[in-house]
Amino acid sequence: MRSALHWLGCWLLAALLAYVLGSVFATQFILANVAAMGPEVDLAVRLQATGHDLVGLASSYLLLVAVAMLLGLPVAAGLARLLPAQRLWLYIAAGAVAVMAIHVLIKAVLGLSGIAATRTLAGLLAQGVAGAVGGYLFYRLRVRGQAAQAL
Repeated sequence: MRSALHWLGCWLLAALLAYVLGSVFATQFILANVAAMGPEVDLAVRLQATGHDLVGLASSYLLLVAVAMLLGLPVAAGLARLLPAQRLWLYIAAGAVAVMAIHVLIKAVLGLSGIAATRTLAGLLAQGVAGAVGGYLFYRLRVRGQAAQAL
C-alpha cells in the first residue's frame, strides 16, 4: 500500500511539473509570436499571461497531461524490467512521448491544435521537453523512495 501511494505521489508531482513547464512554454511561444508582430511584450505582461494560463489551462490541459503520464510511465516501468540499465532514459522518453502524443492525437482526431504553440515543431518539441522533465522527476522520486524503503 505504501509503495502504491508513493508511486501515485511521484506520478502526481511529475504530471504537475510537466503541466507547469508545458503551460509556461506554450505561453512564452505565443508571446514571442505576438512580439514578432511588433507590440512590446514586457516582463509584467509575460508574468501575468503565464499566471493566467497556468490557472486557465488547469481544468483541461493538466488533466490531459496527468492521463498521458499515467499511461506513459507504467510503459517505461515495464520496459525498464527488460532494460534496467536504461531506466532513467526510458522514463525521460516516456514523459516526452506521452505529452507530445496528446497534441499529435488531438490534431489527428479533431483536426486542431489544442495548444496553439504546438502548431510548430519547436512548440511541439518544447512540450516534449516539459514531459521529459516530468519523467525525469518521476524517476528521481522513485529512486529516492526505493532507497528509503531499503533502509
